[in-house]
Amino acid sequence: MDDAGRWDEAIGSFLHSYTGDGTQIDSSRVQPGITAFLVRSFDGAALQFSFPVVVQRNLPAEIALDPAGADGAAATLIERVKGQAESVPALGPLYGKGVPGSQRYRDTIEPYTVIHSDETLASHLWKADARNFCDCEGIHVILRGAMPCPDGDGRRQVADALGGLADAVGTIVEKTPARVVDASWLASLDQKRLRRGLRERGLVAFVADGSKLARTLTHHRCFFRVAGPKTGVNIPFCCPVELDPVELGLPASGGTVTGLGIRQREVLAIAGSNAQGKSTFLEGILAGRDDHAPHDGRELVVTARGACTAESTTMGLAGADISMFFSTLPPGVSGTVRSVHGMGSGSMTMAWQVQSAIARHAPLLIIDEDRAAPNLLVKSCLQKEEITPLSEILFHDRTKMGDTALVFAACAMDTLIARADRIMVLDRHEASAIDTGEFRRMLAETLRKTADGLEK
Repeated sequence: MDDAGRWDEAIGSFLHSYTGDGTQIDSSRVQPGITAFLVRSFDGAALQFSFPVVVQRNLPAEIALDPAGADGAAATLIERVKGQAESVPALGPLYGKGVPGSQRYRDTIEPYTVIHSDETLASHLWKADARNFCDCEGIHVILRGAMPCPDGDGRRQVADALGGLADAVGTIVEKTPARVVDASWLASLDQKRLRRGLRERGLVAFVADGSKLARTLTHHRCFFRVAGPKTGVNIPFCCPVELDPVELGLPASGGTVTGLGIRQREVLAIAGSNAQGKSTFLEGILAGRDDHAPHDGRELVVTARGACTAESTTMGLAGADISMFFSTLPPGVSGTVRSVHGMGSGSMTMAWQVQSAIARHAPLLIIDEDRAAPNLLVKSCLQKEEITPLSEILFHDRTKMGDTALVFAACAMDTLIARADRIMVLDRHEASAIDTGEFRRMLAETLRKTADGLEK
């Protein structure tokens, strides 16, 4: 028997013979080569494995809450296992303990504070999802990792290691008090119900007072939506009184929470100098599409499904409509302004993204000055008449925004900020507000002084 056949036989034998005390192979979810496998690593130093188990504990009956929040319980239990992985020897295979270069396997025990996302985020991490969940049958998880490749036959050694891992996971799950998972279950329900109730409150997003939006990126979590809370200084958000904070009831856990409500069809400017937290605030709003665990810092930030961004990038366009901004096409592309074909510039591509969001009735569009095409946002004295920037559209024909609310971050684009309905200012990551009328007067005076200086 060749090497691959030996390990195929070993995992098959283990799947048929393993019986733990309250932990079983999740037979209905065994998919050979996908959820169940045992293979030698490319360097030959390790055996990589995966197999599904179910811990027979009926948490929904214990907690007696809406099953929609069960993903919070699954997330908490997985994090409990991760937290003990390096102190419980039997859990060593989860992160390749003893394998040369075991850092490559540590993604399995990387902490994760997102309970649920409708999108495919962090698929390389062990987390609550369609394959790791809890229901009335128990807690279903896929156990994967690596172990040192044994000498000789090794099949008994492998079976003992995999069985010990399953037993250790089952013990942690069984001994975790219901009150520990209750908080995450309620947090999941609160976020789902708050998000569902945004429309009837006339909102597209809500950022609660006390939210901590700054993130710490790691090797395995290098995207803001999956990154954990920032270590060290992480200033909590507090909605300025001038922005009329809203108060929402927490549907599952009870009580109330106050914060910034972003209104349907409004234009909200997030203004401030460089490196004051503007982009971080926008990222927090975007992350509100996901459900977060308690203590993530974003567990009371909720954003309507369908929120999107528009950014400057060069890409091929095929039938793109940019007529909201362009009245004629520049050289180098073909078609019409309602159906552009060819390689689009940064501003053309961003124009198409904005129009696409409005056409599909996206509840919220987010634009960050740092990633935008400036010539699509504000007017320049060199700009030709066939281009109408966003600041002019907001001033002269606001109806073109349709049902879509706009939140943008800006520092240098004063003429765009002046067209906002509300202006929030971030200074040292703390929020304040400025009246739009006052800002426009300040801007007008600044522009007059600038003009006077240019004419001297």
